[in-house]
Amino acid sequence: MKPTLFVSDLHLSTKRPAQLAAFHRFCAGPARAAGELYILGDLFDSWIGDDQLEEPMVAGVAAALAEVAATGVKIGIIVGNRDFLLRERFAVAAGATLLPEQQVVDIGGVPTLIMHGDELCTSDVGYQRWRRIAHNRRWQNGFLALPWAFRRAFAKWLRGKSMATVARKSNAIMDVEAAAVEAAFRAAGVSRIVHGHTHRPARHHSIVDGRDCERFVLSDWYDRGSYLQFDAAGGHTHDVPAD
Repeated sequence: MKPTLFVSDLHLSTKRPAQLAAFHRFCAGPARAAGELYILGDLFDSWIGDDQLEEPMVAGVAAALAEVAATGVKIGIIVGNRDFLLRERFAVAAGATLLPEQQVVDIGGVPTLIMHGDELCTSDVGYQRWRRIAHNRRWQNGFLALPWAFRRAFAKWLRGKSMATVARKSNAIMDVEAAAVEAAFRAAGVSRIVHGHTHRPARHHSIVDGRDCERFVLSDWYDRGSYLQFDAAGGHTHDVPAD
């Protein structure tokens, strides 16, 4: 059986050439040996509409994923807090399928809930308020109808505001809330969750309603490329091979 791979929080940008190079190595190597690849949010550092495909860097990323898909690998994408405006045009170009914000998939016979993970950070009330606005389809459609220059300027302003806000918040507020995690396990009826967002890679164990549960948190790509692989030996993390 071919392995299933998970990545998140790559934050690809022309300003981060090392991450971009790692992504292309990942697509040329490990990704092609997989049966399924799931990208759980924040593939890009910023996304203001699928017309971003006209940018060479973005077009290159989509082409690299399309080449992976052409080998028979199924690619699923869940949007994150940076690329929540990513839509079908990009998915088609990348040979991928856009998935709901939460999805239960079968991984080696184990029903597994996958998500970006920002919805689990319920202690960050201000962020959750913004998330409800940003994920409203009507608001999104209105924003995407605005001129490119305005969208770009707004995204730059919003990023600056976000960085200033995050600097004032405690680490605990920006991490997942235990009650939210338990509720997610309970609502989905699963014993495994895989998510990203918090940039705190780990494997957590807990008991929910008498069930042994595990939660895998994916790594960001700031220091190095990293992916979670599920195969016959279970789930384990690998670094993307160096150039």
